[in-house]
Amino acid sequence: MILQLDTIFQHQFKVDDSVYDGFINTFDDQNSLHINDEFAQNKGFKSKVMHGNILNGFLSYFIGELLPTEDVMILSQAINFKNPVYLNDILNFEAVVSEQSEAVQVNTFKFKFVNAELKTVASGKIQIKELT
Repeated sequence: MILQLDTIFQHQFKVDDSVYDGFINTFDDQNSLHINDEFAQNKGFKSKVMHGNILNGFLSYFIGELLPTEDVMILSQAINFKNPVYLNDILNFEAVVSEQSEAVQVNTFKFKFVNAELKTVASGKIQIKELT
């Protein structure tokens, strides 16, 4: 196995205009909760809420760019959204190798995203296969 059990990975992501605009331009999800501050505030949020799937993009970056090998593919991922993410939020990401199966070269990570207020905005599991 390339990865070791209990190895921790950390990274910081910022949900800036380029991420937000890129997501809308790519997927055209213009739900009012995501594009209209007044609408979001009337629903009890501070401002427009970022698309949850932006975090899935950050997970893709983690697997594709932050692991010590490119010889991996995602088998599954599950994400639980716990608190809203807003434009210009800085998210601290942490993932730990929580399970391994040497027989099939599969690693499972538990991960979480935490905002500047130390609130977990999302957590979950992602499972990858080593392609060696």
